[in-house]
Amino acid sequence: MSEFEWLKRAHAYDEADAEDLEGRVIAALRTVYDPEIPVNIYDLGLVYALDLDEDAGRVDLRMTLTAPGCPVAQTFPGTVEEAVRSVRGVDDVHVELVWEPPWSRDRMSDAARLQLGML
Repeated sequence: MSEFEWLKRAHAYDEADAEDLEGRVIAALRTVYDPEIPVNIYDLGLVYALDLDEDAGRVDLRMTLTAPGCPVAQTFPGTVEEAVRSVRGVDDVHVELVWEPPWSRDRMSDAARLQLGML
């Protein structure tokens, strides 16, 4: 099974429960995990902005990584793009990797902090 098919299956249940495009996109983002921290990128706070055009099926996403020297900086935006592109109703995805403001632990959700034993 390809990574793309695995991603589709991994978030199929969550996506089915989400009635709007934003909910389906967030469900897809929660299937993508940081390669160094066992938490999904959405709850880790790596997603800075999510702009949706439902009529055009377009998603623009601004995100960062936990560190600028992250070894997957070149390939990870493509992984995120593929996950979002698999969402029903999405035809076009643009992922922009940004470094300002720098990521900090303050951006993490309570669920992520709990999962990492920080709460």
